Amino acid sequence: MRRAFDRGVTHFDLANNYGPPPGSAEENVGRILVEDFACHRDELIITTKAGHAMWNGPYGQGGSRKHLLASLDQSLKRLRVNYVDLFYSHCPDPDTRLEETMSALATAVHSGRALYVGLSKYPLKRLKKAVRILKEMGVRCLIYQAPYSILNRWPEAEGILDYLWDEKIGCEVFSPLAQGMLTPKYLDGIPEGSRAAREEGFLQVDQVLAEQEKIRALGDLAQSNGISLNHMALQWTLRSPAVTSSIIGARTVAQLNDSLDALQAAAPDESMLAAIDIIAPLQKKKHAEG
Repeated sequence: MRRAFDRGVTHFDLANNYGPPPGSAEENVGRILVEDFACHRDELIITTKAGHAMWNGPYGQGGSRKHLLASLDQSLKRLRVNYVDLFYSHCPDPDTRLEETMSALATAVHSGRALYVGLSKYPLKRLKKAVRILKEMGVRCLIYQAPYSILNRWPEAEGILDYLWDEKIGCEVFSPLAQGMLTPKYLDGIPEGSRAAREEGFLQVDQVLAEQEKIRALGDLAQSNGISLNHMALQWTLRSPAVTSSIIGARTVAQLNDSLDALQAAAPDESMLAAIDIIAPLQKKKHAEG
């Protein structure tokens, strides 16, 4: 976090269930904020989310007011802040009326616990309805978060990017490197110690093997154009005017520096974009978080 801040990063993206165990990411960030960033609070964008499973019991997950507002209060305590800049409904909840979920987000803003609200992973039809309900409550949906990468073009295929652009809602994408698949480490299989080699986590060996042909073709394309695969992949997500930021995750300072260096790399030109479309064509597919 210190290195990211020194390089100009002021936005730190969290969720109540990030860990393991759930809540530990917020606790760690809360400690770091107090120790190193207290005087910079007004220059930082701290975001969190609620909706996925967080604790046992009937209100430990979902989109109810009970869960969202209780979770937000818990997040504020873990983060040691009086408010978050942005609070998300982390995922749609088919068992809770949208009006109730959106009313919780509106309450978060009106009570001063969040400055803005956003939505994450909502399908287009439900997203449109949620945005409309928030408007009726006098609250603007500031931003939408979705998985997006060369290997997962779901927001593009479903028309979500076009809708967000028309509505002037920002789009913040996560997993731009497809959980690491769009880095050189998987060009020649599954390296020992990689995310896919570990039993825990979202990325599985069969996922990598299913995309291996595309990964190698994209790696060759990047190399022939004098750019690293991961830099090409990050720049690709930023090519759309609807995408306001691309979330990077790093386990080491070296990985962080490498990802941030992508901003100095050349953006893919028309010929590269056309080649990428051939290798990983736009098609509807089920989105997944990772």
